[in-house]
This record gives sequence, C-alpha cells and structure tokens, in this order.
Amino acid sequence: MFKRPNLSRLTLGLASRLSAALPALTLALGIGLGAGLAVTAAPAVARGKDDTKASETGLPLPRFVSLGANEVNLRTGPDRRYPITWVYKRRGLPVEVIQEYGIWRRIRDVDGVEGWVNRHLLSSERTAYVTAQVRTLYARPDTNSAAVWRVEPGVVAKIVLCEEDWCQLNMGGRTGWIRRNEIWGVYPRETID
Repeated sequence: MFKRPNLSRLTLGLASRLSAALPALTLALGIGLGAGLAVTAAPAVARGKDDTKASETGLPLPRFVSLGANEVNLRTGPDRRYPITWVYKRRGLPVEVIQEYGIWRRIRDVDGVEGWVNRHLLSSERTAYVTAQVRTLYARPDTNSAAVWRVEPGVVAKIVLCEEDWCQLNMGGRTGWIRRNEIWGVYPRETID
C-alpha cells in the first residue's frame, strides 16, 4: 500500500535526493519556527537548436568545443549529484554546447546524445569527427587537387581552418582538406582561421 509522505518531516538530504530525481520540482520545507528553505533543481531545459539562446558566459549558444580530458562523465543534470549516463573516453571529441548553468554545460555529441558536463572538462580547441564513410583529404580545397590521404569514419582531427565549403584538418602532423559536409564539428557557414 502506498503511503503519502509527510512533507513537514523531510530532511534536507531527502529533499536533495528528491530534487535530483525530479529536476523541475521545487520543494518548500518548513524548518524551525516558520523559517523556510527552498531547494530548487536546475532550470527547465529547452529542446532543439535555437540560435537565439543567451549564455551566462556571453559566448554564443550553440557552439562547438571538444572534450578536454581522457574521461568525461555525462550527467542527467547540472550537478555532481545527478546520475552519470555515459562516460566519454576520447579526449578531443567534438561536442556542441547547447546550454549553460553555472559551471555546467549541456552538450550534444555527434550521435545526438545530450547531457551535462563540468566546463573544466571541455576545451576550446576545435576538432572534427569524420562522418559516414571513408573520406578523401586533398592537398588543396578542390576535388581536382591531389588526394593526400584517406580517413575512416569516426576519426577525430584538429581543425586548422574552414573556408566556404572546405575545412583543413591536421592529425598527427598530416594535413589535408575535406568538404565541410563530410565532418561534424563545424557549422555550415562558420569561418575558422
């Protein structure tokens, strides 16, 4: 039989666990002689890409960054008390920051998975993820130029620069040009230099 909890007897620890489990919930607890304590979880999260979002840091949202650590925990909410849903083990993987909350960044990866990470585990270094199939990199931003190397899908490389429809990548000292639509980690009209 389900028994309704007596909210006047909730402890702060239980309130924290409840707010972690129910992100949009705000509990008002009576403590002592009428004093109140509000425990509020993270703000409601907007879904989808919205270029007009404001950020706490003044940096544009959304924006691409990369993972700056060998191991990064992806959480369900913007705090260490939220459960870990995924552990990334690939430094340099490009991710898209879509929301900010204090020291936390809501990110989206190449597969569309979203979650929260601590900003200290991110890097401003721009990287690209090669998509779909084996791709050819060229000596110049032109398919008629010499092919310099081929890369497998899932390869991550540093972005040197992007102009018009092409980006120059560097991986282990080797550089080459690839069509922008063959990588993930840069916006369609974005210039990187």
